[in-house]
Amino acid sequence: MTPDDFRRIALNLAGAEEGSHMGSADFRVGGRIFATLASQDQGYGNLVLTPEIQASFVEDAPDLFVPIHGGWGRMGMTHIVLARATREALEGALRTAWTLRIEKNKKKSRKH
Repeated sequence: MTPDDFRRIALNLAGAEEGSHMGSADFRVGGRIFATLASQDQGYGNLVLTPEIQASFVEDAPDLFVPIHGGWGRMGMTHIVLARATREALEGALRTAWTLRIEKNKKKSRKH
């Protein structure tokens, strides 16, 4: 898969929009980021996951999913190696990040 594949799949998710975060493409739903292409030059797409889901993805496919270095990774931010990703893996990973963001957005809106 390529950054263009990542972009196309992300934007096919309901309500997804492309924005920019620190000069890199990001993908948002409800105004909040669920994925980015901030590491595309290193061959990665980035996913906003929970630490638990990240651990499961890394355990199931350590050649495909890599925690982002440092504190961001400990919070669940995860690289997906685009060159190794199948369409199904990339679609599933992006859908997971998108779903998590929608759920988090719903929780925040209920508090207000």
